[in-house]
Amino acid sequence: MSTPLTAGGATAGPVRTRGPVRVVGTGLLGTSAGLALSARGVDVVLSDPSPSAAALARDLGAGRLPREGDPEPQLVVVAAPPDVTAAVVAAELAAWPRAVVTDVASVKRTVLAQLVAARADLTRFVGGHPMAGRERSGAVAGRSDLFEGRPWVLCPAPATTPAALAAVRDLADDLGAAPLVMDAAEHDEAVALVSHLPQVAASLVAGRLRSASEGAVALAGQGLRDVTRIAASDPALWVQVLGANAAPVAAALRAVRTELDGVLAALEQLAGEDLGDGAPSSAHAPRSTGARAALARVIADGGEGRARIPGKHGSAPTAYAVVPVLVPDAPGELGRLLAEVGEAGVNLEELRLEHDPGRPVGVAELAVLPAVRARLEEALRARGWSVQA
Repeated sequence: MSTPLTAGGATAGPVRTRGPVRVVGTGLLGTSAGLALSARGVDVVLSDPSPSAAALARDLGAGRLPREGDPEPQLVVVAAPPDVTAAVVAAELAAWPRAVVTDVASVKRTVLAQLVAARADLTRFVGGHPMAGRERSGAVAGRSDLFEGRPWVLCPAPATTPAALAAVRDLADDLGAAPLVMDAAEHDEAVALVSHLPQVAASLVAGRLRSASEGAVALAGQGLRDVTRIAASDPALWVQVLGANAAPVAAALRAVRTELDGVLAALEQLAGEDLGDGAPSSAHAPRSTGARAALARVIADGGEGRARIPGKHGSAPTAYAVVPVLVPDAPGELGRLLAEVGEAGVNLEELRLEHDPGRPVGVAELAVLPAVRARLEEALRARGWSVQA
């Protein structure tokens, strides 16, 4: 079972990570870690197979390039692609015999197995996986707050020392993440369900749009955007991720396929149902007995599953009230709305913006605690906003 170590929080208390910290790989995650650590005064040394990529991360403020006579790093963060992570970790462990080495790859069991086979010194290694990312990749997509409030899974090897685990826990804390410890196999099964399966599902749904008519695509609303948001991810990266975690992802997909077969069977029953011209009678009773119940059960199970997703900052799930407000699609209007929500003394829990396909307006869905819904609606109407029913 996972074991929480701390609540995290980059702004709480003094920084515990000691430099130099060597970041190997200056893509999204490596650059974001460098930005956050550099902002807190930690000496970050950047390394990348591409000198121009490392120089770009430096220019963005993620750290500095190596210098002659640099001291040995205290901590090495390997942010390399999943298919080379183990090789890079092994090389870093050998190159810096006193440094703790961690990685940020999204699969853990394969990396650990390869390190064991390479006879690497696992006393100083802690597998890591920050559950954070963006649809965009590369150094230019890096953000110093990328990890704040996000889980950071730590997967120590059996030989990992407590001191090494503490060093990587401190790193996650200093970056504002919430570290927790999991076994490598447990981690891979978990991310197959909560990360890798959603990626495949989003890509499959979005792929259907390639051959859709212009009229159908024009009807797309926020629901489709929500479902397909992560479909814009990097194909090359995801080939590596899915390949490295193939067995757990395949198991998750088989479970979905079983339920999908049930949905298909129910829909085919309904499609073949002949109720006649009028209301069904005993002579024309629906032949699809149980089909509607099967569909309802799938939707209800989905609702129950979604209700288990943690709320903001990892808190228990919370049911929010939604206040839809019509917002003109003009510069400054959304900012004005958010400012006036604050002036009304209401904390905004979540925000979603949906654009009207036929008018230059959008609907901002403001999620707030139910107890303040009426007060917010009254305050916004008094300020001239069109609050929707």
